Amino acid sequence: MTTPTLLADAPSLTEPVASGLQLILAFLAGIAVIVVLITVVKLHPFLSLIFGGLTVGLVAGEGLTTVLKSFTDGFGSTAAGVGILIALGAMFAKLLADSGGADEIVDTIVGHASPRSLPWAMALVGAIIGLPMFFEIGLVLLMPVIYLVARRSGLSLITVGIPALAGLSAMHGFVPPHPGPLTAVGLLNADLGVTLALGVLVAIPTIVVAGPLFGKLAGRWVVVGAPDTFDADRFADGENLRRPSFSITLFSVLLPVVLMMGKALVDIFIEDESNLVRQIFDSLGTPVIALLLAVIVGLFTLGRGAGMTREQITKAVESGLPPIAGIILIVAAGGGFKQVLVDTGIGTMLARWAEQVNISVLILAWVLAVVIRLATGSATVATITASSLILGLVEGMDTGQVSLVVLAVGAGSLFFSHVNDAGFWLVNQYFRLTVGQTIKTWSIMETILSVAGLAVVLLLDLII
Repeated sequence: MTTPTLLADAPSLTEPVASGLQLILAFLAGIAVIVVLITVVKLHPFLSLIFGGLTVGLVAGEGLTTVLKSFTDGFGSTAAGVGILIALGAMFAKLLADSGGADEIVDTIVGHASPRSLPWAMALVGAIIGLPMFFEIGLVLLMPVIYLVARRSGLSLITVGIPALAGLSAMHGFVPPHPGPLTAVGLLNADLGVTLALGVLVAIPTIVVAGPLFGKLAGRWVVVGAPDTFDADRFADGENLRRPSFSITLFSVLLPVVLMMGKALVDIFIEDESNLVRQIFDSLGTPVIALLLAVIVGLFTLGRGAGMTREQITKAVESGLPPIAGIILIVAAGGGFKQVLVDTGIGTMLARWAEQVNISVLILAWVLAVVIRLATGSATVATITASSLILGLVEGMDTGQVSLVVLAVGAGSLFFSHVNDAGFWLVNQYFRLTVGQTIKTWSIMETILSVAGLAVVLLLDLII
């Protein structure tokens, strides 16, 4: 099954605003400003990202007004999208923790596992949650569980968290119905079913390598404990609350997953937009609506299910917001910085340079996605743009080969997440890491996912 209608959604490339050398200098200057301000000056990342974005635009030769417009556009769109999801996810996560639901999940799923097998269990949980769910949403929902597992097992937060992150990120890059892979399937006229099957096949070994195996090593490099962001308050009156049952807790956690998965499947198999079933799922499966419904349902299944009073439920929901206010600002500023890079045409320039190199289509697709990912920080933008650039190169390929090209692009889109990626700052803030520690853990994990994914794709190319 193919989705050629997505071809109409291919993005128009932004033409470079200056020479190649000037744009490279602008890109490097912006990154340097951010890193120096954060690591040396100790300036808050929110302000550092603003100055970094201004540096990129000004060095590229754009006027201050133009740069500010690009930054504020990116800031606003990111805050409107990711910011709302983070806020709703944080409210649900705090309710999950205070009700004892997170404890129930830990005790039932991973509580009986040995410390040696815990990272593998977390990788599996991350992959299952990440299959239908956006990375940002999955991360927010999993953080209470990651904190609890790390605290109870005595393992480093990195040893436990990296496998879960690997599961979430791999699914985001390789498997439809995530927006990047799904759009690439349509752009390259690939078979959705074949791509989905091969995507899971590619994701499994890459998660193993970048998750439990690398997590064990990264946990030795960076040893951090679980912060108290989502600790259960247990309430000042000392009342002992009962836990909601595992089945009720699992239903509450999986509700947004099922709604979003349902929307993706219905959109694939029901092409008629006027169909009532599609309209219902298109509404309920929208990420914001799905998470909003999860919070509302959680008030009853988790809050009342644990015997919490109305005041306790209100306190739990409200107390989930202050700890993530800074995170939302940083992530939104990262979106602003990314938009400045996009509007200067740096990603377009780098992609055209890579396109001129005489290499195989699979490697070229990966390289194109890598350079755009490094320039813009967005895995989805890298996937869509790289796919658009190689449309003419997949003509005449068989079904399996086209699907492998889609997966090669997806692998490249995960390469080395750094300071221009909103995911970088989410991990940085939730795990309470320095920029250097985030690079040594999260950024390297993403790079391993990318390289291992390409290696598996190349191996499959020898068979298919």
